[in-house]
Amino acid sequence: MIFTKMHGLGNDFIVVFGEREMPNNASELAVNWCNRYFGIGADGLVFILSSDKADFRMRIMNPDGSEAEQCGNAIRCVAKYVYERGYINSLELTVETLGAGVQKLQLHADGNRVRSVTVNMGEPVLEGLKVPTMLDLNPIINHLIEVDGCQFSFTAVSMGNPHCVIFVDDAVHFDLSTWGPKLEAHSLFPNKTNVEFATVRARDCIDMRVWERGAGPTLACGTGACATLIAAVLNGSADRAATLSLKGGDLFIEWDSSDNHVYMTGPAEIVYEGEIPNENIICFSRRNAFHP
Repeated sequence: MIFTKMHGLGNDFIVVFGEREMPNNASELAVNWCNRYFGIGADGLVFILSSDKADFRMRIMNPDGSEAEQCGNAIRCVAKYVYERGYINSLELTVETLGAGVQKLQLHADGNRVRSVTVNMGEPVLEGLKVPTMLDLNPIINHLIEVDGCQFSFTAVSMGNPHCVIFVDDAVHFDLSTWGPKLEAHSLFPNKTNVEFATVRARDCIDMRVWERGAGPTLACGTGACATLIAAVLNGSADRAATLSLKGGDLFIEWDSSDNHVYMTGPAEIVYEGEIPNENIICFSRRNAFHP
């Protein structure tokens, strides 16, 4: 089994292409392969699959074996992979995702090299019960949440997956490892949540650090960057287009007032290719690369 190691701003993935469906033991594979000490090491295991609704379909498993509904950095990696490998020759393509349906992508390339990708991330979901949270509010803005005797104010946004955005004085040096896991599993979030800590430095510049549901601290989160901009706009502290500075680099996010869609632009990189020994591949169908 051939895999490709890729990353978007340091948010790294094991990418597998050519299967018709995700294997039955995808959860087990993700736990084993994403392990940074005894496996390949990654923030997620991504399958590029065939689709009857779009050019391709993406499914992504977290390192803890759970499935993510969507991932903004992974979808840019998918676009770069299929274009540079010759599986599509158009600079526009569509990718079907579990949480956000079919998404449109625009590639920015120099010849055969993809430099960046703009993804139409769709409309944000702000209704509390649909994010989901346990709060029947629409929207949830600057709402108090208590954990271990400490109070935070959060804004809830779904970009196909749930986000809890908290504005702090210094996101760069915030104690992510202490508060991230406690907020992720808070009883207000029935499906757990991604947690973003953010600092607005200017109306078009925001620092953000993320604790990802099922993965822990990562260098970047595309859906989290989108959710953070939306939260900043809802709180009146940012314009509808801004640069989000994450630990792994910058993303440009725009919440378009004309169609209510969020657009994310950022890079994706291929690190290396490798081969997984046969004894570590269980329940995979015979590999049969497709050409949509």
